[in-house]
Amino acid sequence: MSLSTPTRDDFAALLEASLNQTEMAEGSVVKGIVVGFEKDLAVIDVGLKVEGRVPLKEFGVRGEDENIEVGDEVEVYLERVENALGEAVLSREKARREESWVRLEAAFEKNDKVTGKIFNQVKGGFTVDLDGAVAFLPRSQVDIRPVRDVGPLMNTPQPFQILKMDKRRGNIVVSRRVVLEETRAEQRHEIVQSLEEGQIIEGVVKNITDYGAFVDLGGIDGLLHVTDMAWRRVNHPTEILSIGQSVKVQVIRVNQETHRISLGMKQLQADPWEGIEAKYPIDARFTGRVTNITDYGAFVELEPGIEGLIHVSEMSWTKKNVHPGKIVATSQEVTVMILEVDAAKRRISLGLKQVMDNPWEAFLDANPPGTVVEGEVKNKTEFGLFVGLENDIDGMVHLSDLDWNRPGEEVMDDFQKGQVVRAIVLEVDPDKERISLGMKQLGGDPFTEAADGAEVKRGAIVTCEVKEVKEAGLEVQIVGTELSTFMRRSELARDRNDQQPSRYNVGQKFDARITQFDRKARRVQVSIKALEIAEEKEAVEQYGSTDSGASLGDILGAALRARNTENQ
Repeated sequence: MSLSTPTRDDFAALLEASLNQTEMAEGSVVKGIVVGFEKDLAVIDVGLKVEGRVPLKEFGVRGEDENIEVGDEVEVYLERVENALGEAVLSREKARREESWVRLEAAFEKNDKVTGKIFNQVKGGFTVDLDGAVAFLPRSQVDIRPVRDVGPLMNTPQPFQILKMDKRRGNIVVSRRVVLEETRAEQRHEIVQSLEEGQIIEGVVKNITDYGAFVDLGGIDGLLHVTDMAWRRVNHPTEILSIGQSVKVQVIRVNQETHRISLGMKQLQADPWEGIEAKYPIDARFTGRVTNITDYGAFVELEPGIEGLIHVSEMSWTKKNVHPGKIVATSQEVTVMILEVDAAKRRISLGLKQVMDNPWEAFLDANPPGTVVEGEVKNKTEFGLFVGLENDIDGMVHLSDLDWNRPGEEVMDDFQKGQVVRAIVLEVDPDKERISLGMKQLGGDPFTEAADGAEVKRGAIVTCEVKEVKEAGLEVQIVGTELSTFMRRSELARDRNDQQPSRYNVGQKFDARITQFDRKARRVQVSIKALEIAEEKEAVEQYGSTDSGASLGDILGAALRARNTENQ
């Protein structure tokens, strides 16, 4: 083909080649030459049939200006070869965006950081210019902690980490927080490596919680637990510290893996527990201040850093089931006794009731056994009555000590709560905190009195009256006394054939011999059989024996006639 004299076919071929080249160029970044300026537009020749015009503002990076001159080579984005006006549609901003996307995709794949500027605030976060590409920065990804004022961060070049990219939607999400966390992690690692246990450093109180305070050590936080702030009890860290306060602390523990640092302030002071046993001997009395009250007792500060516990069981001699707060109050000055000191466990057991008189000992001194006392029935139980006595102590009347003759369960119905009764002191045990009382002892024992009045004793012959006839024997009463007993059928006669309870009637009287008499057990037993055996033995001794030829009937007949003669 001759360029000087092209044919129609040559022109058609050149035109087709040019159109094919144009189609390939549309939607891509091309290079052009600045050929002139028209007002606020730059005229760019990109090698097409016509030039394109690009607003000058697209040649400036946000926050900065880019000066261009005629003849400068620039890269632009070719949107269309020709618009309605016959001009090429070019964009410098889209060209820069395409260049940025290529670089950003490469950085995203390598997980590299990119540089950008925060230039605007939108709903839920901010927009960031990444050298032409616009990314979204969520508010939660701005900093490690919430930022109230982002003014100092605006239009300032700073590193970001790309979290997500979607070129089809033109969506890029970045984070500044990830970069700060990585930087802080590196700083934390360096600081942790330089720390040693026992090292004394200075820091600033950054945050306070119920369990302690976080101290900034210059890029890393250490925990100052509330128990390591002072040797004394600290109810809340705000009693000692405030946010922003500079403090001197000692490194207690350092975990190189988790970067956790435990700090202490009390370790910089002398340990008040050294020599504690000599300072607070057992049974010694001291005055202290109540610092804390719990369900199980009260803590008393004996000196700064030294506290002891008064267990609820050591607070009062008589108040057993009350809350410690009803006995002592916070900040109250109390006198206590040292009960136990455990230096290893840093525990001191205190007693409050031990500095007061033992009410059971005082009661024993004022009311020895045998003393008659008066009190109100406090409670009725299955085993007896509780009677209220002086100094808020109680004494117990056992069922067996209510009445001489009636069962205790039956006698209990005669008493009501609040009823004032009299009783006699039987026994007082101050160690066990027990007082035994008796009501039946207020009067004489009818058993003993009846026995003494009738001269009842073992072996004596008494007259008995039948009160009730039973299959197993007889209920009888010794005539002239209030003594009653049960005579078994085997004791009704010597001869087995005569041992029949049916032979007797209620009210019938007969003589019998006392075979058992126990004052302590209050028991008496009588026997007709024993009387018959005794009479037979006596008759044999006085009137002969069967060996001499006399029959037993003759002997007993003679004894009977002799007794009748004596009675006449």
